[in-house]
Amino acid sequence: MGRLISDKYKAWEEECSQRFNQLKANEEELNRIFIEIYGLQDELTPEVEDKDITVRKADLQREIKSLISYLIGIEFGRYSLDVEGLVYAGGDWDSTKYVTYQPDEDGIVPIYSKLGMQDGMTVRLINLIKLVYGDDTYRQNIDFIAEALGKKQNEASEETLNRYICDDFYFDHLKIYQKRPIYWMFSSGKNSGFKCLIYMHRYNEDTVARINAKYFLPESTRLKNELEEMAVAVESGEGRDKIRLEKERLKIAAAYNEAIEYGQILDHIANQYIKIDLDDGVKVNYEKFQNIEIVTDSGAKVKKNLLVPIK
Repeated sequence: MGRLISDKYKAWEEECSQRFNQLKANEEELNRIFIEIYGLQDELTPEVEDKDITVRKADLQREIKSLISYLIGIEFGRYSLDVEGLVYAGGDWDSTKYVTYQPDEDGIVPIYSKLGMQDGMTVRLINLIKLVYGDDTYRQNIDFIAEALGKKQNEASEETLNRYICDDFYFDHLKIYQKRPIYWMFSSGKNSGFKCLIYMHRYNEDTVARINAKYFLPESTRLKNELEEMAVAVESGEGRDKIRLEKERLKIAAAYNEAIEYGQILDHIANQYIKIDLDDGVKVNYEKFQNIEIVTDSGAKVKKNLLVPIK
C-alpha cells in the first residue's frame, strides 16, 4: 500500500505548529516573569508577535521544493534511501550504501524542456516518487506536488514538475545555498538548447568531456532532426495550423542555434580536462567555467558561460 505525501505534510505541519506555539508560550512566560521582577507592567506587555518567533511554521510550497531537492540528491548519491543523513560529499564512493536505489552512474543528468525523455531529470524523479511512495498512490502524489508548485490551467501535473525543474529549481537552489551551489547547471541559455545538472562533489576532469560526448552531441543532433521535420511540416501546413507550426519551428531553431554556439565553448573546455579542488570553495571552482572566450569557425569572438551565472 502506497503512502500519501499529503499525509506526511499534514503530520509535519502539525509538528511545526506545536513547536511554534510551545516556543511562543515559553517566550511570553519569560517576558511575564521579567516584567514582574522589574515592575514594568505599565511599560511592557508579555505578548510576542508571530514574526518574532525563531522557528518556522510549515509552508507547503517550500516543503515540496525541499522534497524535490532531496530526491535530486538521491539521484546524485548525496543521499540514500538506505542510510540517514548526508551520504556522499566527496572522498571514497561506497556503493554498498545504495541498495534500494542506485544513483546516476556518472553524476550527470540532462534536463529537457520536453517531457518524456527517459534519461532526463523529470522522468527520474517521477520514478523515484513511485518507488518511495508507491505506484498506487502516484497520481495523488504527483497532483499534490504540482498544486504546491503552482500548476497552470490545462497543464498535466508531470508538466508542472518538468517546468519547475527546467525553469525554477536552479534559482531556488542558488538562493538556498546563498550562491554557493552544490549542484551545477550547465546551460546554453534562455532558449534551453541544452541543459544538464551535475553534483559538484562527483565532478572530475573528465566530466565536461563526458557531458559533451554522451549528452550534448546526441541532444544537438535530436534538435537538428526535429528542426528539419518541423520545416517539412510547415511547408505542408495550411491556415492557422501553418502559423502555429511556424512559431514552433522558430522556437526549435532558436534552441538549436543557441546549442550550436554553446557546443563550441563546451568542446573547447572539454579538451582542457579542468580539475577542481573542493578545498578552494564553490566560487573559485565555479568561475573556471564562466566567461570563456573562443574564436568561432566564422572568425568571431564569443564569450559565454558554461554554467548558469550566479548573480
